[in-house]
Amino acid sequence: MSTTFLLIRHAAHDRVGSTLCGRMPGVTLGEEGRRQSAALAARLEREGIAALHTSPMERARETAAPVAARLGIEARVNEGVMEIDFGAWTGRSFASLDGDPDWARWNEERATARTPGGESMAEAQSRALAELERLRARHAGETVAVVTHGDVIKAVLAHHLGLRLNGIHRFEIAPASISAVAAWDGGGKVMGMNETVPA
Repeated sequence: MSTTFLLIRHAAHDRVGSTLCGRMPGVTLGEEGRRQSAALAARLEREGIAALHTSPMERARETAAPVAARLGIEARVNEGVMEIDFGAWTGRSFASLDGDPDWARWNEERATARTPGGESMAEAQSRALAELERLRARHAGETVAVVTHGDVIKAVLAHHLGLRLNGIHRFEIAPASISAVAAWDGGGKVMGMNETVPA
């Protein structure tokens, strides 16, 4: 019996595209992000969601809050779907990282590169997949929504698509998008990717 996971990237904040926020505190949704979260809540109402989990980061919790209110369920904070730990890069602008050979290596060799003082992509993938497996065992035959982060979702999708982590640049995961995975004991498949809801 499979479990359906709706993997939701947090909605937009004002630093999207300019700053590598990572686990930086105080990153909250902007006006657009709040509109996106409300639209997500309306869209997800028809999915029969049994459980809602969210990354501890403020932007994820703020995205999950209107969904929880609309569905009448608790948004459970879950460290297993936390953003990647970008170590010394946390809070830096993308412009300041341009030209850094370690940053270039991270983007070209995700399967083997490591952030300075933080996680590798492979470690983040293993962490997220282990947490989804735990949730799968608890929610057999049900639908679970998980509000998390773009690279975490890409890592999960890459696993189920049979892609090496170096291939994550081949697809996009937009803010406030929904991707769906059906998972069962020993396997799974991608049911949908990067669905965006008009805000």
